[in-house]
Amino acid sequence: MNIQNDFQNSSNSLPRRNFLTSLSSGLAGISLASLLQEEERAQAASEHRLPNGKAHFPPKAKSVIWMFMRGGVSHMESFDPKPMLTKYAGKSISETPWKSVQESEKLKRVRVVVVNDANGQQRNKVYPLQVGYKKYGESGIEVSDWFPHIGGCVDDISIVRSMWTTDDNHGAQVQFHSGRHMLDGRVPTIGAWVNYGLGSLNQNLPQFINMGPRYFDVRDGHYLGPAYDSVPLKVDPKNPLPYAKPELDLSNEEQKIEFSLINQLNRLNAEKYPNDSTLQARMKSYELAFRMQTAVPDVIQFDQETKETQDLYGLNNPATKPFGMQLLAARRFVEKGVRFIQIMHGAGAAGAWDSHSNLKASHSKLAMQVDQPAAGLLKDLKRRGLLKDTIVVFATEFGRTPGSQGSNGRDHHPYGFSIWMAGGGIKGGIAHGTTDELGFHAEENPHYVTDVHATLMKQLGLNARRLEVPGHKRIEMDYGHPIDGIIA
Repeated sequence: MNIQNDFQNSSNSLPRRNFLTSLSSGLAGISLASLLQEEERAQAASEHRLPNGKAHFPPKAKSVIWMFMRGGVSHMESFDPKPMLTKYAGKSISETPWKSVQESEKLKRVRVVVVNDANGQQRNKVYPLQVGYKKYGESGIEVSDWFPHIGGCVDDISIVRSMWTTDDNHGAQVQFHSGRHMLDGRVPTIGAWVNYGLGSLNQNLPQFINMGPRYFDVRDGHYLGPAYDSVPLKVDPKNPLPYAKPELDLSNEEQKIEFSLINQLNRLNAEKYPNDSTLQARMKSYELAFRMQTAVPDVIQFDQETKETQDLYGLNNPATKPFGMQLLAARRFVEKGVRFIQIMHGAGAAGAWDSHSNLKASHSKLAMQVDQPAAGLLKDLKRRGLLKDTIVVFATEFGRTPGSQGSNGRDHHPYGFSIWMAGGGIKGGIAHGTTDELGFHAEENPHYVTDVHATLMKQLGLNARRLEVPGHKRIEMDYGHPIDGIIA
């Protein structure tokens, strides 16, 4: 087609949006439309002065590696031992000394989202622990036998045993990432806020990367604009960016020529619309997309890694290799200056950790997949001097009920659960907060999910209140409070 004539005709006769749409889809050699999402979502970014990419105060960290276990990890079978569950197994909660947990005012905070009437209920019959615990490290913190490798790193991590949320279904994944119940509409996620506030350390790579299953809205910038969405990535050196792969067999040089032409056309259009932030975002997206096609495959080539390093992440074991490859890629992205790497674990719509039945079999299998790679990541970051600048988060949307579901499972439990964090100025060898003896409610030092966000923002040198976008008022709960008890 005659692109120059088409441009002249289009710019005179077509609405601007139609022209941009035709431009993004009309070049046969490029399939990048997925980078250029809904135009309206970028408008808010032009309504106020954008961040300048500098921290508001001296930061203690530069990057975040965010591991999220989809479905709901049982806190009492991972990082919060509750021997009373075994002592009172088979009895109703009302027959234990902690019967008042089922009458607590805290129960009223949860907003029920009914998807399956059989799930998301309080379970009354106490279910015993399905795994043993050991003390690890100089701190002597107990970690379950399903996570021995992470246990071996306990002196470098802070376990927070007093998390809570308000969604009793898997929309809690949205809530953990955005701070808002899914019934309250969509707002930017924590990765998008970090990307928005700090900007790029490497112009050739995206600053917010997502790996793993793509379910629920946990990776978008929303009113911040599409430039702050995550870039989905596969750990496949031959095809890491499938959405950006040319539809035709074009060489890099041929594609570079087409990108150059796009930029020339965009600049001509920019003269007509000098204040169009959408056009500017599109131009940047095209430019970044081309640079990524060269830079990203280089990062996820592991040939330069020693066998010892690959084994550290579990790449020598089929069970641990998939997650291990993602975490090794995450370390390499941190080395290249990527701000936020999000790795989701647990396939399926709800997430594989959702153990309504067969909890022992499913949790032990899943824990084996992530335990060694997660510990390997911590050890590798530490020996390379990267852990001091990198915050590592291991989280899940909620815990599991103290009572049994059926004969061998646990239901969703938003009232109290555990996560852990490490690096970037986070203390090691800390078990912060408590749940009651049944693991029902977060009691000592309870923390809503946005307290995790606030902790990250503080360590990254960001004041979330200075990032607020006019026309999109945030509520107080959105900001959270830093978990000072785990900050060095």
